[in-house]
Amino acid sequence: MAASMQRLASAGRNLLKRKQSLFRPLVGAQRPLAAAAGPAAQHVLLNVPETKVTTLQNGLRVASEDSGLSTCTVGLWIDAGSRYENERNNGTAHFLEHMAFKGTRKRSQLDLELEIENMGAHLNAYTSREQTVYYAKAFSKDLPRAVEVLADIIQNSTLGEAEIERERGVILREMQEVETNLQEVVFDYLHATAYQTTALGRTILGPTENIKSVFTFLFMVLMTINRADLVEYITTHYLGPRIVLAAAGGVSHNELIDLAKYHFGKLPARYRSDAPELPACSFTGSEIRVRDDKMPLAHVAIAMEAVGWAHPDTIPLMVANTLIGNWDRSFGGGVNLSSKLAQMASQGGLCHSFQSFNTCYTDTGLWGLYMVCEASTLEHMLHLTQLEWTSLCTSVTESEVARAKNLLKTNMLLHLDGSTPICEDIGRQMLCYSRRIPLHELEARIDAIDANTIKDVCTKYIYDKAPAIAAVGQYRSYMWDLNTRVSSGPIEQLPEYERIRRGMYWMRS
Repeated sequence: MAASMQRLASAGRNLLKRKQSLFRPLVGAQRPLAAAAGPAAQHVLLNVPETKVTTLQNGLRVASEDSGLSTCTVGLWIDAGSRYENERNNGTAHFLEHMAFKGTRKRSQLDLELEIENMGAHLNAYTSREQTVYYAKAFSKDLPRAVEVLADIIQNSTLGEAEIERERGVILREMQEVETNLQEVVFDYLHATAYQTTALGRTILGPTENIKSVFTFLFMVLMTINRADLVEYITTHYLGPRIVLAAAGGVSHNELIDLAKYHFGKLPARYRSDAPELPACSFTGSEIRVRDDKMPLAHVAIAMEAVGWAHPDTIPLMVANTLIGNWDRSFGGGVNLSSKLAQMASQGGLCHSFQSFNTCYTDTGLWGLYMVCEASTLEHMLHLTQLEWTSLCTSVTESEVARAKNLLKTNMLLHLDGSTPICEDIGRQMLCYSRRIPLHELEARIDAIDANTIKDVCTKYIYDKAPAIAAVGQYRSYMWDLNTRVSSGPIEQLPEYERIRRGMYWMRS
């Protein structure tokens, strides 16, 4: 059962889980399909099944794509994540995700596990900063049972006190595991400094003091998340208008509508009081440096404020992100790599790896680069990164942009391979736009971008902007020779913030 009930800690915390698949139409950017893709791609796009959407009376949206497979993925995408928490209850959304598998009024935890196993299905969930997701992958013939199980766990979970106390230990162990994933650690620090004192600056799992069951002689500390917090979160956010039932694979949309009406028709359509507003989050150019003397390498993320999914500049920034690319020492290619930064990194041994990223939220985003370097190369790698960013604003060529656009379109299509990623794509887009953007429309919008677009957009968000920086690693390593310290740690070689800030405009350092 461990494999089938495995829960993903967070899509938002794991960079590889961050999907870049939600877009909003650009005025004047749409072109006929023939202009959007070559003949082979046109054939693929013309044979993509239609995404059908229906809204129930209580506001819950049902969206599906029927590809005629023998298996399907069906899930609930809920417009609620850690961003809707405060300091006291930070970690509630993730805690609730864990509790969903601990038994309902109809099924004990054992009954739930046995039912999923006997179906040959997989039940999973994850929490991000803005969304909570529960989904199941099963045979198409078992779609009704899968939907019924999903409905049961989000509407009838017992949230027993004993199970809550046991799950605290599970979440604390998960926190320890996350601390070993340095990429996730750095990105949590990056959010903490970029969105200081705001909801996006807090972690998804929450601080340990919110999870631990801490006792004094007379009472439990009030900061600890309790059953009342979980119930309040459900009643506040798990409402019809904030939920999408999405499915892909071998699914009948009419059957899915009937199932949704039967199992989710009683979900509240209105809030008990005012609807919760999306907490405002402001970006701050700043830095955080964390000392860890066990780490021989520097793990650094540097980012500028970008835009949300709905902004017209999202796609140009994604093309720019593709232009910078990613690389690690397992790659071949050398001078033949498409990314200039990858060429320099591979030839000069400048880093162990780097990865450009474009992380989007509803109203803001982070665009930047994550790198893993040794002390001797960190400063040079950072300098070359800033030069490449500047070149995006000043001298990027049409051939470079054309190559990046082709790569972005390829990655977009490769991502939609299988019922689960398609179902995820449907659920995410429906939460943001109440529709799924057709692939040919996305292709047309990407094709509409040229070198001048990249220069203009990158100048707006990158050139002469104050970055947010998170660096984790060793400050100073000690090599004793007659009681003399003779070497320095990698983070110590990271230039001071003001010098990095000056490197954000042309030929200054």
